[in-house]
Amino acid sequence: MPRFELIATTTFGLESVVTRELERLGYTDMRTLDGKVHFAGDERDIARCNMWLRSADRLLIKVGEFHAPDFGALFDKTVDLPWSDLLPVDATFPVAGRSVQSRLHAVPAVQGCVKKAIVESLKKKYNRFRFDETGAEFAIEVSLLRDVATLTIDTSGDGLHKRGYREFAGPAPLRETMAAGLLQLSYWNRDRQFIDPFCGSGTLPIEAALIGRNIAPGSGRSFIAEDWPWMDRKMWKDVRTEAKDLRQPRMSESIQGFDHDPAAIRLSEKSASEAGVGGDIQFRIQEISEFKSSREYGVVVCNPPYGERMGQPEEVEAVYRELGRVCDSLPTWSFYVITSN
Repeated sequence: MPRFELIATTTFGLESVVTRELERLGYTDMRTLDGKVHFAGDERDIARCNMWLRSADRLLIKVGEFHAPDFGALFDKTVDLPWSDLLPVDATFPVAGRSVQSRLHAVPAVQGCVKKAIVESLKKKYNRFRFDETGAEFAIEVSLLRDVATLTIDTSGDGLHKRGYREFAGPAPLRETMAAGLLQLSYWNRDRQFIDPFCGSGTLPIEAALIGRNIAPGSGRSFIAEDWPWMDRKMWKDVRTEAKDLRQPRMSESIQGFDHDPAAIRLSEKSASEAGVGGDIQFRIQEISEFKSSREYGVVVCNPPYGERMGQPEEVEAVYRELGRVCDSLPTWSFYVITSN
């Protein structure tokens, strides 16, 4: 199998979490930059990482990187990259772009230049003058940062936060990838009580259950790379089967999520059922003021209402006073709270 330089993109601050996830999957020699973790892998690794990475946003193939201070350099160096090794003759290849602190700052012009250069490269390989782009999609991005161009192909399709279990979300929902990252930063494990007293649409409890049961977050969705003709479909099926076999039984400690909004609880229960963890989570309608526990140890990870999620400052202050009371009443528990400041 050919080897690729792969890039797992993530939210700034979660690079160490993604690195730790990759280490658990058996990968070594990672290189971390702002919002990106670079590592080497083959076709099977593309499938495994899309299936298993919880905190990454996307998985990309890095095609090339070079200095591009002008359009001539951008065009010529893009032509020289091995596009025909990746793009079949009928490939559909849209080009997206972005530019930060670079002389080539007109993104539409940059995208057009890269598109023309790829076509020119494919002409030389396939001895054709026209490409109808009727086949599988290979989503290409050109990213310019301080005059350095990086060209990548997306293997994920929809962002990895789209697990496939949620049809609707509540107001200002927490992204699933962010929730999984925060849970891993908390070092919560399946043997300890977990509670989210502001569960909203249930993202944190559901992601905790997926972690506790060792359920691959991508097992309920498809990925754009599955349609690529040089990808082995049986290999993808094998990776899915392997993920299913690695699932753990239900936890002895139930996960709990509560919220004052009945509609949010109904949505949480539906999403948990779709994710296959409905039996692992107890959802209920409850105010933070009613929160108490006789347990000596436990973990609270929560995203209390603030800003657009709750309008009046006095309401926010009341919520945080109650949360402070809960913290004081459970001194041996661990609390992880997302705030806006």
